[in-house]
This record gives sequence, structure tokens and C-alpha cells, in this order.
Amino acid sequence: MDGRKAHDNSLLEPNILRGNISHQLRTFSNNIAAPTAHIRILDAIRYDHREIISYYELIVNSTDREEQTRWQNQFTWELARHVVAEELVFYPALEKYLEDGEERAEKSRRQHKEIKEQLKIFQDQSPTDVHFLHTIEGLMENFKHHVNDEETDDIVRLDDVLTQEQSISLTRSLERTKIFVPTRSHPIASSKPPFETVVGLLAAPLDHLADLFRKWPDTGGTQY
Repeated sequence: MDGRKAHDNSLLEPNILRGNISHQLRTFSNNIAAPTAHIRILDAIRYDHREIISYYELIVNSTDREEQTRWQNQFTWELARHVVAEELVFYPALEKYLEDGEERAEKSRRQHKEIKEQLKIFQDQSPTDVHFLHTIEGLMENFKHHVNDEETDDIVRLDDVLTQEQSISLTRSLERTKIFVPTRSHPIASSKPPFETVVGLLAAPLDHLADLFRKWPDTGGTQY
């Protein structure tokens, strides 16, 4: 066995029970941090997708405005970091290891641009806004389309050509990158390195500082 999960679509299912989220986040965080972790890039990105979708479900299924605000911040924090980390780590790997990787990466960057533009609108809205749910539903429609493209094609193809060591190394690079990137959407920034890196380094400290004053749900740990 090479440590990969079966290539199925079950990870697209968003119905993660609220009571299990804290445990899942802590377990995944601990595994990533452990030097003996064996998490391939396919599983790591799938987990990110599931996590983001679970936050969306918590937002739309709640009628408590304060609770919605807390999960809105968590959703924004995770999605903003995920898309930039993919652009800095995953897409260059596609270009490096797959013959048609540059074409695949460009397609994904275009999808990300639209997602980041929608996230920029959503992150600044209040749950009392009449467009609040409509905005996140439109965002998630595009995000789930992007997830399907990645999980059934791009990530699978990349992970198939990587060795165990290469795949795990890519996962660790992805997770390390997420520590330093912006935690809010900045769609004006370029989606290709080194420009994304430069803009991110400028925006990230301000985002991280503002995060200290935002309301967060109790996920069993801190944001960092």
C-alpha cells in the first residue's frame, strides 16, 4: 500500500457532523505536524475541500447571526489560504510533473480568480444582509465545480506520477505555505508566483492582525 485512499468521489459529500469537526481538525493538524506523517497530496487537498464545504453547511444551516458570523470568518480564513497555497505549491507541481500541466494549472487559476472575487464580496457581508446566503451559495456552486475537476482529474493524475516521498513532501509544503499567506481574499493579486508571493507577504500580516479582533467558532484550537 502506498498510503493513498481510493480514488472515489465520497469526499465531495459536505455533510460532516458538527460534533466531529474539532476532532477531525486536531487529528489532521497533528498528523501534518508529525515527522512520520504519511499523507499524500491527494488526501491533503481532499481534506481541505471537505473542511471548507463543512463550514459552508454550518453557515447555511444556522439561524443564529452570531454563529453565522463566526463560521463565516472560519470559512473565509480556510478558503483564502487554500486557494493561494494551491497556486504557490500545487499548480507549479502540475506544470513540473504533467505534460499538460501548464494548461491544467491555467484553467484552475481562472477558476480561482472567480472564486476569490466572490469570496471578497462574501467576507465583507453581514449575515443580516439580504444577499448573504445568495452570495455564498453562488460561491459554493463554483467552488464545488472546481473541486470536482481537481478531485476526479488533476490531483489524481499528479499523485499517480509522484513517489510516496514526493507526494508527502508536496503536502508538507502546502501546509507550511498556508501559515504565511493572506487569510482574506485579495483578488487583485496575481495568481502566479513570484507575484502572488510578494503580494501575499505584504497582505498577510495585516490579515493576521485583523484576525485577532474577529469572532471565531470553537474548533478545539487556535487559528494558527
